[in-house]
Amino acid sequence: MDLARTEVAARRRGNAARLGLMALPVAFFGLFFAYPVAAILARGLRVDGVWRLGRLGEVLAQSDIRHVLWFTTWQALASTVLTLLIALPGAYVFARLDFPGKQVLRAVVTVPFVLPTVVVGTAFLALVGRGGLLDELWGVRLDTTVWAILLAHVFFNYAVVVRTVGGLWAQLDPRQEEAARLLGASRLRAWRTVTLPALGPAVAAAALMVFLFTFTSFGVVQILGGPTFSTLEVEIYRQTSEIFDLSTAAVLTVVQFAAVGSILAVHAWTVRRRETALRLVDASGTARRPRGAGQWALLAGVLASSAVLLVLPLAVLVQRSFDAPDFAYYRALTSAEGNVFLVPPIEAIGNSLEYALAATAIAVVIGGLAAAALTWRDAGRLVRGFDALLMLPLGVSAVTVGFGFLIALDEPPLNLRATWILVPLAQALVGVPFVVRTMLPVLRAVDGRLREAAAVLGASPWRVWREVDLPMVRRALLVAAGFAFAVSLGEFGATVFIARPDNPTLPVAVAKLLGRAGELNYGQAMALSTILMLVCAVALLVLERLRTDRTGEF
Repeated sequence: MDLARTEVAARRRGNAARLGLMALPVAFFGLFFAYPVAAILARGLRVDGVWRLGRLGEVLAQSDIRHVLWFTTWQALASTVLTLLIALPGAYVFARLDFPGKQVLRAVVTVPFVLPTVVVGTAFLALVGRGGLLDELWGVRLDTTVWAILLAHVFFNYAVVVRTVGGLWAQLDPRQEEAARLLGASRLRAWRTVTLPALGPAVAAAALMVFLFTFTSFGVVQILGGPTFSTLEVEIYRQTSEIFDLSTAAVLTVVQFAAVGSILAVHAWTVRRRETALRLVDASGTARRPRGAGQWALLAGVLASSAVLLVLPLAVLVQRSFDAPDFAYYRALTSAEGNVFLVPPIEAIGNSLEYALAATAIAVVIGGLAAAALTWRDAGRLVRGFDALLMLPLGVSAVTVGFGFLIALDEPPLNLRATWILVPLAQALVGVPFVVRTMLPVLRAVDGRLREAAAVLGASPWRVWREVDLPMVRRALLVAAGFAFAVSLGEFGATVFIARPDNPTLPVAVAKLLGRAGELNYGQAMALSTILMLVCAVALLVLERLRTDRTGEF
């Protein structure tokens, strides 16, 4: 009887501790996400204290806005289909084939995903833009066509499909397909009837993630689309910073929020399906050396497509940064003369690193507490609602968040507009979901009976975390910190509003330099993009050394 009461008391203490863990993330998102977004929406949709909801219909009735909505949707669909067609063979190669240099190629494939979108846009500008490689060789320019945008989106999202689908594919028992072959099924039929249904949820989850990233695309379209093409995200930025039409920007934010919220809801459903019972095996035992001409040809095709689509744009970017003799573009970064900033562009490197480190610390603390709270299995609706709250920043324009910071956080008691912490706070909002998604699977894998046993023996919730959870999730915590750092380093949508001219970040500096005419400005943008790419690549290499099969997926 006493033992039962002790267990009940320990469970209550654990539940109270989880509620306490939720408090700080809820307060953080309330102050630095909900409040700024509500402020910008109120500024745009409320006139003289009256909400003008009819403004929604007025804005959507405009032909140019309908064109933006149509382009945003169809380019996201086209990008998703193209990415799946190109990346699924790569997922098979990584899952089922073993070959020399596989780990190096895995890192190369993942580099584009952690690169800032500004760098991706700049790399393709160097490849397909005016004076780019294709222009020099064949006089072909694609920088103002939709193909440049689609190819850049494939470049950016290739790793999403390879990691998401390939991670599950590697764990599927190959003997199931072999059994179907023994029963007389052809190789294609065995794959279609056995493997494909098992991969379906993973393919759907990857497709939805790619669609989400391309639906909210900003940096790539801003650089490559020019005045011809505009997604919702780009149009919100234009309405806010160039036209100063907050009402239209607020309506577009509501539309984007509703659309992305629906995408996230469907994604959550597919993830739950993906977690249903499958016959999985150790991934290390399913990859084999290529056999037969078909597998060798497939491997060669994947290597060739990776070289052309993933390596070539980055190589051209680096080459363009060294076009001038005596490292002139890099040396020009040390001078403030003739630049758009009050300081030499080289200072953007230190600023970005400082901001990213601060944002990583914030994201790890908030995301770690949130992930620990999400392991609470006895409070279904509360946990699901809390989980949805953490994903909300992915459903709202980063441009809206950044501009909301300027409007909402400029008076007491939260007068942060002139402080340096504003940039890391905005970057941390984007990093928290990555921290949560990296740590949560590992935390949920910890046997809950270990926590309960420690609590019954009198350990406090803090000691339970320190003695039980932390040793098991230490590596996942480091991986989460690495992702948060890479994401923070490349955040552009919100930072472009709140980074001061005397403290620019690398993505903001690249975009500003590209926006000015002149060969020197273009070359400096290429040089800064190369530096930013190298910093991100180093962070990725560290992640690869820490990666495990459980924490290595997106």
